[in-house]
Amino acid sequence: MTICVSVKVQDCIVFAADSTSSLQTVLTDGRPITINTYDHANKVFNLRKGLPIAAMTAGIGNFGPSSISTITKDFRALLGQQGGAYYIDPHNYSIEQVVANARKYFFEDRFQKLNPAPSGTFQYWIGGYSSGEDLGEVWRFQIDHGVCGDPICDAPKDVPSSLGWGGAPEAINRLILGYGQGLGQALVAGGVPAENLPQAIAEIGRYTQAELAHPAMPTVDAVELARFLAETTKQFVRFLPGSNSVGGSIDIATITKHENFKWVARKHFYSASLNPLETDHA
Repeated sequence: MTICVSVKVQDCIVFAADSTSSLQTVLTDGRPITINTYDHANKVFNLRKGLPIAAMTAGIGNFGPSSISTITKDFRALLGQQGGAYYIDPHNYSIEQVVANARKYFFEDRFQKLNPAPSGTFQYWIGGYSSGEDLGEVWRFQIDHGVCGDPICDAPKDVPSSLGWGGAPEAINRLILGYGQGLGQALVAGGVPAENLPQAIAEIGRYTQAELAHPAMPTVDAVELARFLAETTKQFVRFLPGSNSVGGSIDIATITKHENFKWVARKHFYSASLNPLETDHA
């Protein structure tokens, strides 16, 4: 499991994610169990060097022998390959175009060629600024048990502020929405007809939701909000029974119109001081 957080305000987009990856196996009775966890996975990426475009992932951590980190870097190389099918003109591109290319590459070129294909859910966010635009946008596509729908725009350009999260949502659901994932079951158990659940939950949200992101929030405060939500989930999961499905370092990046992609917090498997000319990393 994972926690991925996006914060969009007028000045920037912030992506934050933890670093835990889990190895799972399936018992003879069909139940999945976690056999090990690692705390150094990469889930936030600079998707096109020199441009304000970032990606973030949750769910399935590899397609066949290749990690999602490696596949993302393969895709990044294709985005800059002039004349190729996935090339984007750095002076004339849209985030929607990048997302459409990413969905095709990850799902059609990589996932569908696996035999057997992995089960479970794969989520992929792309955020950034289209060329010539003043405000950013955040998109997402998802592969769910072998089915991949069209990309969804979670935060359009004309929405001045937005919070998004995925992976292990329970802690942020409770904090921001004011209720956990079990609310629907509780309402049905209390006598609310199932067909009335959407209306009932929407009405509850009118009284319980917390508005933490403001359009005028400066970049540093947007970073701190993303960090707070990711760290809160990390600590929430830490004290729950079972293996830690969220953990390790919280990697954070900002995407702005003029500064492009900037790391705020990140880990290396090598010492940056020993590799001063190294630039080809996540």
